[in-house]
Amino acid sequence: MSEISFTDRAYCKMILHAVKYPHCSINGVLLANSKQTKESPKKLTYVDAIPLFHLCLQVTPMIEIALTQISSYAQSNGLVIAGYYLANENIKDVSYDKPYQSRIADKIAEFFPAACLIVLDNRKLTQTMQESALIVAQNSDGKWKPVSKNSIIVDQTTLSSVSTLIQRNISRHLVDFDNHLDNLSADWTNSELNEIIEKEYQT
Repeated sequence: MSEISFTDRAYCKMILHAVKYPHCSINGVLLANSKQTKESPKKLTYVDAIPLFHLCLQVTPMIEIALTQISSYAQSNGLVIAGYYLANENIKDVSYDKPYQSRIADKIAEFFPAACLIVLDNRKLTQTMQESALIVAQNSDGKWKPVSKNSIIVDQTTLSSVSTLIQRNISRHLVDFDNHLDNLSADWTNSELNEIIEKEYQT
């Protein structure tokens, strides 16, 4: 069983995406260091999250455009698309077994077999997060199966950081591909937000 961990940047951006659009389903992809994943196949660390959509979740042409750009960005930065995350519209819904929910994750797993499909538990998204809001699954024999919570590592400092960011309404800085397609100058790599997260982690 793999050990799955998340940097501040990866975890915070997933959570802030869901917080920014609390009444929408949202999705995105997760990046890992390509060299590290080859050297340590039993340890998977997600270093960044790229928010995809809150409106166009099932519009195939938009998804393909986004994934092409993200793949190019990842490759040029020594990264690989290694996971997929989503949050459902219904606050109590933590399912991931519907075809439209797992379609992108299935495609990622074709190229990165250890990929994770992650569902955010909306009920745990609070201004004082005490525990991880992630439900993690990995593909086994063509099916997405839940990963033991003992294999998922989210530091308390990360939970503290994201709580502070939520309290400061930092989610307003987050840009997903819906925002980018509305305004092509909007930075889907979220360089500004990345800096804010790094500063928060250092305090």
